[in-house]
Amino acid sequence: MHILFLVSAMGSGGAERVAATLANAWTNRGNQVTLMPTFSGGGECFYELSPEVRLVYLADLVSSRVRTWVNQLDRLRALRRFIATERPDVIISFLSNVNVAAIIASVGLGVPVIVCEHNDPFAEPHPLLLRLACKLTYPFADILMVLTDGIASKYAAHGLFLPKIFVVPNPIFEQLMNVVHYSSNDAAKKRLLGIGRLEKQKHFDVLIKVFANLARRHADWSLRILGEGSLRTDLQQQIVDLGLDSRIELPGIVSAVINELVEADIFALTSRYEGFPMALLEAMAVGLPCVSFDCPSGPRELSLDGQVALLVPPNDEQALERALERLMVDADLRITLGSQARRSVIERYSLAIVLKQWDALFAEVGVIL
Repeated sequence: MHILFLVSAMGSGGAERVAATLANAWTNRGNQVTLMPTFSGGGECFYELSPEVRLVYLADLVSSRVRTWVNQLDRLRALRRFIATERPDVIISFLSNVNVAAIIASVGLGVPVIVCEHNDPFAEPHPLLLRLACKLTYPFADILMVLTDGIASKYAAHGLFLPKIFVVPNPIFEQLMNVVHYSSNDAAKKRLLGIGRLEKQKHFDVLIKVFANLARRHADWSLRILGEGSLRTDLQQQIVDLGLDSRIELPGIVSAVINELVEADIFALTSRYEGFPMALLEAMAVGLPCVSFDCPSGPRELSLDGQVALLVPPNDEQALERALERLMVDADLRITLGSQARRSVIERYSLAIVLKQWDALFAEVGVIL
């Protein structure tokens, strides 16, 4: 079967990692996969792709990469020509703006379209025009795929006229399946880890503030936040103002994320909202003990209501501080919680399990892989 997989870009984000993982898995099963980043500027592929995955940039199919209304129309026409010529068996699209483009470009061509939301659209601050475009176009998709039951319930309660809604979670990155975090009680220095874009959504200013309080009592701990974004200067200044530039690092985007997970001692997620936080999933998968805000959506389902990761109320800085300190002072709890987390997410989110759910979704639109 030929799958046309549309994504915004193939940078270092969680949705991009999922796209690479699925594309590689489907080609390994003998299917043809065309992966098309639709971002007008082109870009580079951060994650490793199988040689069998065909990578086509939509930007290369139009005459200009300047982001204008004319260019956007040109890209829609180019995408439609590509679909009409290639005749894929199914189109999968990731993220709201790409979903809208996929539906519009494929109207009348007879190719089933599966649109996928990778965040919580009821929490994410979409521009009004994009929200309206989703509302008008999503009914013309064959399936709307979301990552959690919580998001599916929100759609159902919203009363929108929508296609069938399927819940399919993100899979664990295969390389993590054979990696196990090793926690040493005797380590002189210990590390708290955060991963994500340096943007308002991730609330890293709160993590830094809370760590500053803990740092006074726990001289053996440091904080390392991986990622890049528009708030780098603000966060760096916050660190300097707190006098913690020797204990808090912002190394940017790191390619060897697995090594970072293995070498950390606790993982923290402080997001305002998520869809299905891949950083949290991957930290749990290697056996890191985790603390997360109970934000919409994802952490509650991943943690089994707080059983295999510590959940604290959203934006509650004092509760976050207590939960982190509880793990900092109790090495046995770190080991126990980490091993429980690893076992739990592997049972629920291994690639083989998630691929079976995708098979059922494909069968729903008449595609058998």
